[in-house]
Amino acid sequence: MKQLLPFIIVILFFVIIAILIIAMLNYRLKKRILEAGPINESTVQMLSALASYGTEALKWGLILFFAGLGLIVLEYIPFSGVDSPLPYGVLTIFIAIGFLTYYLIVQAKKGKQP
Repeated sequence: MKQLLPFIIVILFFVIIAILIIAMLNYRLKKRILEAGPINESTVQMLSALASYGTEALKWGLILFFAGLGLIVLEYIPFSGVDSPLPYGVLTIFIAIGFLTYYLIVQAKKGKQP
């Protein structure tokens, strides 16, 4: 694990930079489109697709929250640390619960829209 940690940190660093760049470019694109003048229906649909970026933060927040919760629960479950697949299963279940929670929240939001 100690050999894998620097690799994971480098990947996370580049992912965070990519997310920030994408958010900045989406903002600039929306601003240019709105300043360009009259907006037709296809432009409104494109802007609403770009506005759904806020749900990405919710999705990753929920997934990381449940992954962390799974790691905490795993700390209290006794298992053999050498060849046991239990940690992978517990962590996968918690991440799946995070995805399902996100899905249910998004579906509830869609149901409330007119």
